[in-house]
Amino acid sequence: MNDEREPVRLLIADDDAEIRDVLREFLCERYECHTVDSAEAALACLSRESFDLIISDITMGGLSGLELVPRALRLAPDAVIIMISGAQTIEHAIAAMRAGAFDFLTKPFDLSQVEAAIRRALRHRALLVTKRRYEQHLTELVAQRTTELRQALNSLADSYRSTLQALAAALETRDRETHGHSERVVSFTLRLGHEVDVADTDLCALEFGALLHDIGKIGIPDAILRKPAALNEGEWERMRQHPSLGAQILAGIEFLAGAARVVAQHHERWDGTGYPEGRAGAEIDLNARIFAVADAFDAITSDRVYRAGRSYEAAVRELRQEAGRQFDPEVVAAFLRIPPVEWDELRARAARARHKTVESRAAKATGTAATGRALFVVPMLLPV
Repeated sequence: MNDEREPVRLLIADDDAEIRDVLREFLCERYECHTVDSAEAALACLSRESFDLIISDITMGGLSGLELVPRALRLAPDAVIIMISGAQTIEHAIAAMRAGAFDFLTKPFDLSQVEAAIRRALRHRALLVTKRRYEQHLTELVAQRTTELRQALNSLADSYRSTLQALAAALETRDRETHGHSERVVSFTLRLGHEVDVADTDLCALEFGALLHDIGKIGIPDAILRKPAALNEGEWERMRQHPSLGAQILAGIEFLAGAARVVAQHHERWDGTGYPEGRAGAEIDLNARIFAVADAFDAITSDRVYRAGRSYEAAVRELRQEAGRQFDPEVVAAFLRIPPVEWDELRARAARARHKTVESRAAKATGTAATGRALFVVPMLLPV
């Protein structure tokens, strides 16, 4: 609807000068009127200025009024058009309405009819403008709410990620040989997942699965997990239960359903000789197959208490050798497409991230000690 300080603007197009003068004289006191003698001139005005209402003759030299209507509405979609014609036939009225006109008047017309038609047209325009503004507001509101929802979901995902990272860090304190393993293997797994072209919707499951892959070791006694010597057969049998234990821990947590498959299957082998279920080939979850290669690469190239980490070249030799036996050959091929320098960068980035995390936790611990209160927060895994 027009602002009260802005007059309603009318554009009158008629090649009859007498009609133009009569309409202008009758309407100019209430409205701001502009007159032209052709459809072409009307279109030129509409390209430069805005008008609320257009009154146009149907029959004019050059473009007709019917041809003017759709072109005028493209230039001024909020304008309302009234057609006038000396032909008093229903066919002309129907043609005008089909072209997009709001109303139709016949010549000779009564000026009171013109005034009534203009009032109807302006009420109609006010409704159109209100509807458009409402729709625009609704669109903006939806966009705003969508942004807010996306931010909330991202914040929630970050909270989940922080909780799971804290849990993974707690697990690592039980297994000294895997110091820094979770940060590295998550980085390696995600990079390999991108190379394999894992769908964006599955990347979160891949990340969380990599982070929690050994969560089942919570159920393995320290006497076995931290034994300095080789495990006997009974102890190995107990150790091999950790994928199933991990899957049981995550069971029922909906947002970790995809991660649970990685946890359950990360020790399965491509040739079917793995554990705990002896799955083979494509029966093994793709994310678990991806993780298995990234995990092996980290294990080969990282330092352990009993040996130093080996070179990238040594890792490549072993991965090539085990492709088709322990590992999915296509995942190994994807690994080999990634330049060695990228793996070095990912390792360094993971080390920096771990260093910052350790510093942050140390600072929080110092602050807690200074207050004389000991706080221990147990992270909770909450389903979405």
